[in-house]
Amino acid sequence: MTRPVPPRLAAYVAVVFLVLVLVQLAASLLFYNAIDRQTLRDDHARRVAELLVVSDRVHALDPARLAESMTTRHLSARVASVPLVAAPTGDAALMAIAARIVEWEPSLADRSLNLATTRTAGGGRDLIGSIRLGEDDWLNFRSRDINSMWPVALRATALTLATTLACLALGLGALHLLTRPLRRLTDAAEAIGKGRQVTIREGGPKDLRNLGHAMNVMQARIERLLRDQALSFEAISHDLRTPLSRQKVASELIDDPEIGGLVRESVDEMEDLLASLQRFLRAQHLSAEPETVDLAPYLTEVLAGFGDRAKIEVQGRSTARTYREPLALAVCALVENAVHFGERAKVSIVEEDRHHTVFIEDEGPGIPPDYFEAILDPFFRLDEARQRDTKGFGLGIPMAHRLMMRFHGGLSFAASPSGGLIARLKVPTPQD
Repeated sequence: MTRPVPPRLAAYVAVVFLVLVLVQLAASLLFYNAIDRQTLRDDHARRVAELLVVSDRVHALDPARLAESMTTRHLSARVASVPLVAAPTGDAALMAIAARIVEWEPSLADRSLNLATTRTAGGGRDLIGSIRLGEDDWLNFRSRDINSMWPVALRATALTLATTLACLALGLGALHLLTRPLRRLTDAAEAIGKGRQVTIREGGPKDLRNLGHAMNVMQARIERLLRDQALSFEAISHDLRTPLSRQKVASELIDDPEIGGLVRESVDEMEDLLASLQRFLRAQHLSAEPETVDLAPYLTEVLAGFGDRAKIEVQGRSTARTYREPLALAVCALVENAVHFGERAKVSIVEEDRHHTVFIEDEGPGIPPDYFEAILDPFFRLDEARQRDTKGFGLGIPMAHRLMMRFHGGLSFAASPSGGLIARLKVPTPQD
């Protein structure tokens, strides 16, 4: 089962930004809601105060024309002998509006002013009220939409939303720029873990520059350590070959043919072990440039030494841009493993979605799936599944695996229907 990939740091920070934006937007809406309600109340209070003052003057001059003169789109007025609102309702909000009316027109302080609200057919609420005109008449008025929040809040909300989105875009852009060096370091660390040599540009904030410098120094030390290791082994191998050659010559002088044969076999085995280890260490430092290769004829030539024990089949085109020598070393190691344990190797070159995969299948005893990861480790020997007379150090499959990691390929395994092992080698592809 594949493990879920955790989000990147930038994703976590982006979520924090988004949460902060939503909180700020919600707070702004509540703030504008409160401000708009107060603004609307002041607007209704001012409108009613002006109506009442002007109505007194119009009523004194021409009572019959008062209703027609004072009715507008937002405010309607009419004169009647009965008040529309007979008494104050005691509502705190209406009492606040009445107080604001008096503040606008102090001359109305000792007049009987009754206010109430009524629901409209559209679901809104209108402010209605009555105030005495003279001794027998009442001025009844209606101010529309006292609870509407949108005249101010809608514009303020749109402005706030646009500003918030702009800030979010700027923040995410800045976050992308700030985390770019960190992403480069992450990619470089992954490449280093696969055995590749990467030059890290030491840029960005000071902490990231220091980290990049430390990784470059670490790479240089690892490279020097591996080079010294390879040179040391080359020297040891060279020095060992001289006494081994002497032993082989001495074996020819032994009178007992059986003992002489055992000595020669031991010398040959030691030379094979040295050659296997030498190839493995060389693969750690192998460098190659991508080339366009026709895989079918090239691998046929590479595997010619196996004779009819390795047969190649091709499905689709076989031309690919890849790394010639690393591919040859990896395929040879896997075919050698298949031939040794299964006597024959079936090699298939398959093209899928413009990528090539080389399948190496044998008819040997196979390997339990639980050991598919373990066989990638150098020197691992699965004695339960393989014979004890295995030549080498068990470095062929680990060498192929490391070559694929270094050159952007891949190596995996599966059980063959015939009981053997299938090695799936993804042909290395240059990364742009």
